[in-house]
Amino acid sequence: MTGDYRCIQVERSGGDTWIWMNLPDKRNALSLEHMEELTRAFTEAGDSDTTGVVLAGRGKVFSAGHDFADMAGRDLQSMRRLLMACTRLMETMQAIPQPVVARVHALATAAGCQLVASADLAVAAEEAGFCTPGGKGGWFCTTPMVAVGRNVGRKRAMEMALTGDVIDAATALDWGLVNQVVPAADLDRATTELLRRATRGSAASKGIGKQAFYAQIDLDQPKAYAYAIEVMAASSQLPDAKEGIASFLEKRPPKWSGRPS
Repeated sequence: MTGDYRCIQVERSGGDTWIWMNLPDKRNALSLEHMEELTRAFTEAGDSDTTGVVLAGRGKVFSAGHDFADMAGRDLQSMRRLLMACTRLMETMQAIPQPVVARVHALATAAGCQLVASADLAVAAEEAGFCTPGGKGGWFCTTPMVAVGRNVGRKRAMEMALTGDVIDAATALDWGLVNQVVPAADLDRATTELLRRATRGSAASKGIGKQAFYAQIDLDQPKAYAYAIEVMAASSQLPDAKEGIASFLEKRPPKWSGRPS
């Protein structure tokens, strides 16, 4: 699963896969090649026996968002294809069955902030910052706000979008963009610990549950319940679901099947 990559590094640590954006000189900017490599790495992790995935960045910036050098001079159709590639990346992060944790050590801007918002969970260092700067420039951050606006309240999302100002990690925590804020020295430990808690239990059940969450979250409540009922009823027939009930009744540790589905 290491792959032949130019923009990223993929490392396996026990049952976890760590995907590192590895363009520090370019502030981990998201060129088309970079996004396609990230999408491939997430897809490969999703199809593997890995239990959880961490997205991280090397260098002084988590990700500066889209690579303007890669965008300059593109016509409408080419720009649309590039933005669709970005959307595929964000959707792939949420489509794979394993929990995805963003490890945010520094500034995450525009589509870089979108990566954080698209991850299932996020841990930030105290020094990290978050912004969608298009509002103070010439190109509004419309696609990043799809993800950011589903994490924070409407007024706060619009404040980020319209002002383009950086919010610090403590504010991101208060607004719901990240789950934890820790000193930089504790970032790896906190990320791994959160991933451990997020991956315990049945991997098969968790994978179905993660995908169902994203499918129902934007439905109106009656449709969401109708969908969730069918998913939960069907998943009750999984071996792991039956094992969970049996082990509870028999007061013994459960034995899970071990692989996401």
